[in-house]
Amino acid sequence: MLTRRSVLAVAAGVASAAGLLTLAGCGFELRRAPELRFRTIQLTGFKPRSPLADELRMNINASTTTLVVDTLPQAQVILEAVTDVRERLVVASSSAGQVTELQLRERFTFRLRSVSGKELIPSTELLLTRDMSYSENAALGKEQEEAFLYRTMQSDIVAQVLRRLASVQSF
Repeated sequence: MLTRRSVLAVAAGVASAAGLLTLAGCGFELRRAPELRFRTIQLTGFKPRSPLADELRMNINASTTTLVVDTLPQAQVILEAVTDVRERLVVASSSAGQVTELQLRERFTFRLRSVSGKELIPSTELLLTRDMSYSENAALGKEQEEAFLYRTMQSDIVAQVLRRLASVQSF
């Protein structure tokens, strides 16, 4: 005998299977790391212990086609960091002079060239901004929020750089 519960369970299973088939049928797939056309790359111009350089290195090495190298003779292309700056600007303050809103900026300028000096990607600036409210009463929490926002902006910049590197056709 069919109970209401068993009928609902079967209906839910059919609905979820239909949803999965619809997603598969439309060509949906998760975003993969871009495929780079060169086998080796050297990262130069970064500050020592730069978190952006570390994340770039990790993402490039995670690809199956490209490896980050430390010496010029091994590199096919060179990614040069021109600027890598984090900024914190006061956007609004109260009548008492207390900061109420901040704007966080992450600015990264880079260029890509071959070992022979051929410019593959001209000097390109990526600028990301995030606004955040600020309260002196919640300073510790806002400090953690600021660190989180900088990390997400950095990850976004790394993803944009990787997509631009993948667009290089020949070197």
